[in-house]
Order: sequence, then C-alpha cells, then structure tokens
Amino acid sequence: MRTATLGPEERATALAEMAERELDVLVVGAGVVGAGTALDAVTRGLSTGLVEARDWASGTSSRSSKLIHGGLRYLEMLDFGLVREALKERGLLLERLAPHLVKPVPFLYPLQHKGWERLYAGSGVALYDAMSFSSGHGRGLPTHRHLSRRHALRVAPALKKDALVGALQYYDAQMDDARYVATLVRTAASYGARVASRARVVGFLREGERVVGARVRDVDGAGEYEIRAKQIVNATGVWTDDTQALIGERGQFHVRASKGIHLVVPKDRIHSSTGLILRTEKSVLFVIPWGRHWIVGTTDTDWDLDKAHPAASSADIDYLLEHVNSVLSVPLTRDDVEGVYAGLRPLLAGESDATSKLSREHTVAHPVPGMVVVAGGKYTTYRVMAKDAVDEAVHGLDQRVAACVTEDTPLLGAEGYRALWNARAGIAARTGLHVVRVEHLLNRYGALVEELLELIAADPGLGEPLGAAEDYLRAEVVYAASHEGARHLDDVLTRRTRISIETFDRGTRSAQECAELMAPVLGWDKDQIEKEVEHYRKRVEAERESQRQPDDLTADAARLGAPDIVPL
Repeated sequence: MRTATLGPEERATALAEMAERELDVLVVGAGVVGAGTALDAVTRGLSTGLVEARDWASGTSSRSSKLIHGGLRYLEMLDFGLVREALKERGLLLERLAPHLVKPVPFLYPLQHKGWERLYAGSGVALYDAMSFSSGHGRGLPTHRHLSRRHALRVAPALKKDALVGALQYYDAQMDDARYVATLVRTAASYGARVASRARVVGFLREGERVVGARVRDVDGAGEYEIRAKQIVNATGVWTDDTQALIGERGQFHVRASKGIHLVVPKDRIHSSTGLILRTEKSVLFVIPWGRHWIVGTTDTDWDLDKAHPAASSADIDYLLEHVNSVLSVPLTRDDVEGVYAGLRPLLAGESDATSKLSREHTVAHPVPGMVVVAGGKYTTYRVMAKDAVDEAVHGLDQRVAACVTEDTPLLGAEGYRALWNARAGIAARTGLHVVRVEHLLNRYGALVEELLELIAADPGLGEPLGAAEDYLRAEVVYAASHEGARHLDDVLTRRTRISIETFDRGTRSAQECAELMAPVLGWDKDQIEKEVEHYRKRVEAERESQRQPDDLTADAARLGAPDIVPL
C-alpha cells in the first residue's frame, strides 16, 4: 500500500477525477464519521470520494474532550449496549488500529461519602472493567483500584484534603482528535479514495426522486464541479439538517447541537500524576493530562447559534473554574488559562429536553433514493457508525459488495510503530534529535516518522523547534502542508498542531514563522503570507473578545467579528 500525500497537486487531481466518472460512494463531511465512512467504503472495493467544506475535522471532531472511552456514565443510565460497543472499539484502537495515536490515561474519581458511595461507584467501575475484558480487547489497560484518602492525596496532591474520603482510580484512553481524523483521511486516500478539503457541497443533482450527485464548489479556487455518485452519504454532524435542506428534505430525525467548552492550563498548575473525573449537578467534569498541559471540561448547554464557530462565553469559563476549584487546594484563575475551545455535540433530538440526557446512539437513514444520512453517536464508536452507513449505502448499489474490513485495517503509521518505539534511542542517535523529540514524533506520526526525518535530512533547519512553540519542530509545519492537506495557517496552528490552545499567545507569535514555512509548499507570495497571518490574528482577537462576553448571544456576535476563511 502506498502512503498518500495530500498536497495541493493531489487535491486538484482528486477534484478533477471525482468529476470525471461516476463514483460508487461520495461522502460529504470529513469529521471522524465521514473520514471513517470513506475508509470503510474504499476498503470494500468501492470507488469513493470525500469532500469537506473546510478542513479535516474542523467542526466537532477537533473540539472534543480528546477521549476514547466507553462512557462510564452511560452505565448509570443502564445503556449497557452502548458501553459494551464503545469498550470494544476502545480496545481495538489501543491494540490494533491506532496504537501510535490512542494512549491509556488514568483517572481518579474522588469519593465524598463513606461506605455506600465506594460500594456503588466501585461496582460500576468493576462492571466497566469486566465489560472491557469480555469484549476481547481490554487487556491493554490496568484494572481499577480502590485508594484510601492518604493514597489518593499522594497520587493527586492538588486535591483538598476535605474534598474526598477516598478514591477510585481507573483507566480510559485519549488521542489528539484532529490528528486522528487527518490520519484517517490519509489512510482512506492510500487505499484509493479521492479526497478534497475546502470543497463545499452547494447543491445536489436529482433525477426524479433520486439523488445522483452533488455540485461542489472549490472554496480555494474558482471552479465548481458536478460529482456524480450512485450513493451519497451525508456525514455532516451538526450540519446534518442544513445539508438535508439542500434537497428539500428534513429527514426522519433532527440533529440538535449541544455546546461543550474546555480550558487548557499548564501542567504545573495542577499537581497530580493522574487525571480527575468529578461529578457536577449537570454532568461530569474531567481534568485530563495533555502533554505539558491539562484539559479541563466540559459544559453541556443547548446551542442554536453559529455552528462553524461556537463561542465560549465568560459564564462558561467561570462555570468550569468554579467546579474544578471546588476540589483543588490551589485554585485556578483566569490568568492560568492558556487556551479555550468550544465544540458542538451532534445529538439526536426527541429523547429528552435536557441535552445531557439526549441519546449518544447513532442513527442511519435512507430518506430519499441515493442518499444515506448518518448522525448522532460518539467519537469512540465512529468505526461502527461508518460501517452501518456503508452497509445502508450498499443496499442501494446494484452489485455485490464485500463486508466491512476496518476492524482489521490499521491506520497509517500503526504498522511498525512498536518496533520503531523500541528503537527510539537509535533513531535519536542517528538523526541528532533528542530522544524526547523522537518520542513526540512517534506518538504523532507513528511509522510515518521516517517521512519527517527525510525532510529534516534534506534541510537540517527543519529539525529545529518553532521559536514560540518549542513542543513542535519546523518540519511538522512543512509536512502538514505537503502531506496532510493543510491549506491555511489556521489549519496548522489549530488542528495539525494544537499551538492555538497550548500557548498563552494562542499561536499569534508563531503565525509568521509557520506561514513562511508553508509558503513554498502552497505557492504563497508575500501578500498571501500577510493575509494568512492577519486573518489568524483577527480570529484570535475575536475569540478572546467572545470569552469576555457574559452570555452565548454576545459571545457569538463577538466571535463572528473575524472572517471565516482567507481568500487565495
């Protein structure tokens, strides 16, 4: 299998080829479900296209809690089927499909009541572990353990002594969600899928009742393409209703958006060797280890404003700080917050008025001939959602199609990752990079690390860290544009790296350097470099302003003060 390169030329070729001949399947939307659907379809031997209006994972799939988990709280709702399914997928991702991207992470659950709470919560976590083992893919994680208060405070000294009487510790998994989706897209392309970002569906082609294709506008160019396909899969998440409206169909269900915001704070602000999970009156609150940082989240509130750029208000930030500070001996302040991001969960409406109780189950429907809609679900079970969507699309194809094989199809970078990890000291000695740098690259690219090392060998200056974001090498910026489909500065600072939430300047000090590194790959002149940098700075200013506003309406208005995309 070749490794797909997603540079500017490959994008142009993909758009032209999709318009040349009818596809078996065209997937609209390159979040985790859309990217997974494209991989599922192409690995069944179907000619497959994938188009995305903005960047890979630019919506919900880059703004999650970064967790691959079974959904411990769904046990309390007695949703055993959902938890069992998610735990199986968690194990597959950890052990087989993406061990370079998905990693174990420990969580401490403080107990606040003696006796009954330990029995109640302990039974739930024990069942969680048992269901994980019974899935056949749960042996890569340690089992839970009970801790006394003294032991819990040794593990997490940041906790107030009076905030707990004891604790439970258990394991789940985490990933960089945007990087995971970019790898999914490249994997699909490596098997032959044609993929293009900044390609917006502006209408559908009809023959009578049947949908037979889509009109796609090149957002970064002047062209418009008619892409014909036997089946189209609408995998646009919170935009599902908007996409359906293009064919005049509301569909059989409604997708409702729930906003969740997260704060990013430096590692030294919370003294703990484990993540935390806390109960709130509305949901649960996580404190998640994230490299040299912590992610604190999340909220759960209804959202019916701008879907492309959901805004975090001052009230949202205060809510998280108040709840996390209720258990911390040294409280966090606004000054400790490096980054803030907001995302929208696509929830199937009609289950309950409270968004935290809406179903995380997914639904697949065939509202009109030629179009399949997949919606709902959760990040962890994207592969199951993709399988169900393609199974439904296959019913509309007049041909025999192979069964799903994605359970045994590792993502790019997975094959050989463990061997390279074992050889990381040798790689460091051979390349002159510090072993910590090699580990960083292996955990972001897996076996694809050799492609970055080739860039550095050709230009040793690319082996240097970015001036204002030292966690990342200059080579990673070039690679994002040449191999991973990054089209704009925002794509690199926000999704290929996470500089936009991991630095107090939100990436503004890195903007010029990164734009200059991208320019030769993307053919930018000085004017375009200035446009990219200025656009990014305006975006950051608008986000900061929105986070000073008291409520959703004013925050949304402030965030929309920055333009959406940079014209090329």
